[in-house]
Amino acid sequence: MPQLEASVAIDFHSETYKDAYSRINAIVIEGEQEATQNYQKLAELLPDDHDQLLSLARMEGRHKKGFEACGRNLSVTPDMEFAREFFAQLHGNFQKAAAEGKVVTCLLIQALIIECFAIAAYNIYIPVADDFARKITEGVVKDEYSHLNYGEEWLKANFEASKAELEEANRQNLPLVWQMLNQVEQDAHVLGMEKEALVEDFMIQYGEALENIGFTTREIMRMSASGLAAA
Repeated sequence: MPQLEASVAIDFHSETYKDAYSRINAIVIEGEQEATQNYQKLAELLPDDHDQLLSLARMEGRHKKGFEACGRNLSVTPDMEFAREFFAQLHGNFQKAAAEGKVVTCLLIQALIIECFAIAAYNIYIPVADDFARKITEGVVKDEYSHLNYGEEWLKANFEASKAELEEANRQNLPLVWQMLNQVEQDAHVLGMEKEALVEDFMIQYGEALENIGFTTREIMRMSASGLAAA
């Protein structure tokens, strides 16, 4: 497995590695912060699941602290300004949907797209991470699957009423994932993470989530193709 072999040659303390890590580490920290705020907002929008959603938000807050520790362990200062810009469009789309009471769109962005993006990134990162970050990330990725499961279960239970909005939200937001992956392709490569592997893992996670919700294979192929030209 090339990713595993790459980890042998990685110098975690080189200036090149630390420069790339300052942006990747910031992205995961900001991603967990966004997730914390998104689940807090969803708790307002879905009062029946209020306590469960706040529990998910607290979990994301703990993840953020773990990834901050990963940066400190390598004496790297995360480039948070870069990370906020990185998430700006998805963040804006979530905020707009929340303001309009579009719970389905909010769930697609946070519980499907962001969680699948995180799971893919963490899966590809774990084999090439330093020992400290590997332990942190392995713990985090287990939690992320439970967050993905929350979104799947809610959308599955409300599938017929949600389907049209899900398809529209997918059209608007999935292309952003490819833009985001392109933006960090070089930095991810320095860390031993190849874009093709990230794309593949994301598509597997996202496709399985859509299938679990109730979409057919044909529908999933059509939805997954949305924005792929940018990949």
